[in-house]
Amino acid sequence: MNPRRPKGMPDTLDYPPGVCVGDILAGAARRHPDRTALLDGSAALTYAELYDRALRCAQGLRERGIRPGDVVALHQPNSLWFSVTYYGILLAGATAAPMNPTLPPATLREQLDEVSAVAAITHPATAEALLAAGTERLRPVVVVTGTDIAPAPDGSASPGTVPLDDLLAAEPVEGPRADPESIAHLSFTGGTTGRSKAVMVLHRHVVHNVLQFTCWRTGALPAVDEHGGIRTELVPGAQTAAMAPSGDGVSVGISPLFHAMGLISQSNAVLAGQTVLLAGRFHPHRYLKLVEDHGATHVTGSPALLHALIAAADGRSFPGVRTVNSGAAPIDTTTLEALRALFPNAAVVEGYGLTEATMGLVTGLVDLDDQVPVGSAGLPVFDTEIEIRDPAGPGKALPAGETGELWARGPQITAGYLGHPELTAEQYADGWLRTGDIARQDEHGHVFVVDRLKDMLIYKGYNVYPGALEELLTRHPAVDQACVIGAPSASAGEIPVAYVVVRPPAASGPVLAEELMDHVAARVAPYQKVREIHFVDSLPTSAAGKILKTELRRRHRSAGLH
Repeated sequence: MNPRRPKGMPDTLDYPPGVCVGDILAGAARRHPDRTALLDGSAALTYAELYDRALRCAQGLRERGIRPGDVVALHQPNSLWFSVTYYGILLAGATAAPMNPTLPPATLREQLDEVSAVAAITHPATAEALLAAGTERLRPVVVVTGTDIAPAPDGSASPGTVPLDDLLAAEPVEGPRADPESIAHLSFTGGTTGRSKAVMVLHRHVVHNVLQFTCWRTGALPAVDEHGGIRTELVPGAQTAAMAPSGDGVSVGISPLFHAMGLISQSNAVLAGQTVLLAGRFHPHRYLKLVEDHGATHVTGSPALLHALIAAADGRSFPGVRTVNSGAAPIDTTTLEALRALFPNAAVVEGYGLTEATMGLVTGLVDLDDQVPVGSAGLPVFDTEIEIRDPAGPGKALPAGETGELWARGPQITAGYLGHPELTAEQYADGWLRTGDIARQDEHGHVFVVDRLKDMLIYKGYNVYPGALEELLTRHPAVDQACVIGAPSASAGEIPVAYVVVRPPAASGPVLAEELMDHVAARVAPYQKVREIHFVDSLPTSAAGKILKTELRRRHRSAGLH
């Protein structure tokens, strides 16, 4: 199978050798020195300033004993200082370990121990949790300053910590490049199916994945400047109206930077020379105001976020937006139609990936005249192979159109789980990554992600995929969101149970529940029917916007429903 590519683009990229993540920022700083890189309320950094601050941070860390290979925890909410300190850690030759700033101290301590962190960078609003987790071996503990989107609480000074300004007082020294085979960051998995694990993401993995997605979405090829900085060069005739050339475009940054999607997306924006509007804590009306006030051209978010934007728009449209990028879960048909009304000139580009693949494996085409089929996450990006294999016999590849487990191979596949060789061996085999997701691929290479393998339920011996039932439920005019889980049943093994958020002014209750079950039953085989409907005000989601089915199952058990 030879999957199709964006028009005018080759099947493979020529990746520059010997480069590291810091070279992405260095190249952008030389190419777009005066362009605003980050806008955090009233504060802003140009690309030259971002690189300068990152170099100062790197030297400040070196002066405080941080050596190549040391692990520095990043424990802070989104702000412009997150990017400064992430690149600063990497430019110092150290390894960054981003951690969810909302974790309770006990869990935070587990993650600090898991990665053997020797230092940490935190924020006034989150420092208390870090200190409570125990910082006796963390030297230094650096505290950034508050910003408009991540303000510092009153009286937030923490004893024994180092202000970031002290690090930034160092000279901006360009040190030696990091080894492309060294670990750039340790990225914790989302933990949606169990305890989070630290994935080893090497510098070359980040560089390759950033180039795969940026070149795909801008119609460009990799290049380096005279000093070894990474840049891209446009391919004549490969651009579409939805694409932005290097040094153009304004995107709204909402994804948590401690998560793989947000972390890699920031380097995508840097390589493309975009201005990123940091949105902080999500509020749909504020988000849309940022889009309107700053002429945003690129919008990114999970389906849950996009649902909220549609509801908050109140009939308005935003014709200046060129692309809407979505990940975390498939967009249902009803939401897709609403998005195209909200952003009438935008290509809605879905994608698929996971932390173990650095960030992304599959994405749609940034072309209003050549969209991928509805329901597809897109095509494998450059140099990425996808195989659909029989879950019962993982060595057997299935033909186009058949449903099985998705396996992937490419230069972005990471080095496995830190300290867990047995888990690594289960998920990584002969260069291939076993994703644990159920999917199919058509004859043109389009990938359709059906469900998590662990979310599939078995009703009387039949495989039932919740994603298909969720799609049917959201097509009903009374349904805003839906999630289907498998609930234990003595007679059937498992039954499909739906949790539903209704769309106003629909009234939840037994009548609507019966109507929704009939709506699904009329469109599926008898063994696929939804057997129960439970109405909720909202569905639990992770920081990345994924619906937490494990939490729904826990609530279901706690309620004694099964």
